[in-house]
Amino acid sequence: MTALTFLALAGLAAADYTSQFGGAIPAGLCAPNTAGFTNPTIQPSRGGAAICVSGDVAVQASAQNVKFNFNIPANESEVTDTFLKYITSGSTFAQSIMGGMQTISGNYTIGATLCMPANGTIPSSVQLLTHGIGFDRYYWDFAPGYSYVDYAVEQGYATFSYDRLGVGKSATPDPIQVVQGPLEASIANQLALSLRNSAFANANFSTVIGVGHSFGSAITQSVTHNHPSTFDAAILTGFSGNQTAIAAFVTALNLQIASQNQPYRFSGLNNGYLVDYSAVSNQYGFFRSPNFDPAILAAGEAAKGTVTFGELFTQAAIAGVASNFTGPVAIVNGDADLPFCFGNCSYPMNLAQAAVTMLYPAASATGNYLAPLTGHGVNLHYTALDAYKYIGSFLKQNRY
Repeated sequence: MTALTFLALAGLAAADYTSQFGGAIPAGLCAPNTAGFTNPTIQPSRGGAAICVSGDVAVQASAQNVKFNFNIPANESEVTDTFLKYITSGSTFAQSIMGGMQTISGNYTIGATLCMPANGTIPSSVQLLTHGIGFDRYYWDFAPGYSYVDYAVEQGYATFSYDRLGVGKSATPDPIQVVQGPLEASIANQLALSLRNSAFANANFSTVIGVGHSFGSAITQSVTHNHPSTFDAAILTGFSGNQTAIAAFVTALNLQIASQNQPYRFSGLNNGYLVDYSAVSNQYGFFRSPNFDPAILAAGEAAKGTVTFGELFTQAAIAGVASNFTGPVAIVNGDADLPFCFGNCSYPMNLAQAAVTMLYPAASATGNYLAPLTGHGVNLHYTALDAYKYIGSFLKQNRY
C-alpha cells in the first residue's frame, strides 16, 4: 500500500466516528446521556479530551428560500457551463434564475455529535459548531492536534457539532429549492434553542455560543442578525464582509458532480450535489503552503463534503447587520484566506476587523485574529492551536 493510498483510506475513516478513533470508551469514564438522539453511538473525541454521543436528531424548521428557475444539470458539461455563466464578468445569469421567494418547511434529520468532558462533568456552556462548504461536522474534530472540540472541552465547554442539511449523515433533500442558506440558518437557530432547552443528553446549558466556519459563519451570523437573543456570544472563522473572491474560490474548487467524483460515497445523490475536483482544488480553496501537513490535505480530500447549487447561489445573501445583537463577537481568519480576503486579509485594511465593526454595532465586545501564513481552512494548519487559544482567551475575557 502506498503512503498516498493509506492517507486516503485514513481520511475516509476520519469521516465516520463509528469506524475510527477508539471504539469503546475507556473503563471508568462516564458516557454522556443519549437523550434526544436516535441511533446513538458513544466514542471519544480525536484527542481523547471528550466523550461524545453521535446520532440523528430531528429538527423542524421553516424559512423563506429563494425560488430558482434552474434545473438540476443533466451532466458535468452543464455543471461547468453553469459556473462559467455564474462567474463571467457582466453576466446576468444570477438575476435570470431568480423567481421570487417561497416558504420551505419540514422536519429534517440532522447528523450530530455532542461532546462532554471525559471526567463526566456537564458544563453550563455549549458551543454550537457549524461547518462550512467542503467539509462535514468532523472539520471541528478532524485529527489529534487538529481538534477544536478537544480544545473547547479542555476549556470547560461542551460542543455540539452537526452536519449541515445536505451533508454527511443529514438529510439530502432537493439541492436547489430546499438546501439553501435561509433554511440552514433556521435549522441552526432551532438547534441552538434546543440546546438551551435541555433537548439533548438532559443537559441544562445556560449559555449557548455560536461558532462557525466559512458558510457556517455566514449561517451563524444570520442567526445573530435575525434572532439576536439565540446566542450569548459568536465566533466567526473564515469570514469577512468581502465577497469579491467568491468567484475565484468557486473556480478554484473546480466543482464536479459528487456521485461521479466519489461514487462509493455519494452514489445516491442527484447531480445537484457537488464536491471539489481534487486535492489540488482543495489546496487552492482551503490551504496555504508550507503551513500544513500533506497528510492533513490528503485526509481532507478523502473526507470532503458536498455542496449544493442552492447553497452556492444563496451563500452571500443570508448575512446582515446584527444591530440588536449585544453579546461579544470575534472574527478569526487565516491571513491568506482566499474566498473572504482574496488571499490577503490585511489588504487594503484588516478585513476581519472591518467586518466585525460593520456587522455588530451594538456588540458588548469585538475582536479579531489573523493566523499567520494560514488559508481558509484555519483548523487544518499548523497554526490551528494558536487560533483556538485566541478564541478561548476572547471568550474568557468576556466572561464566557
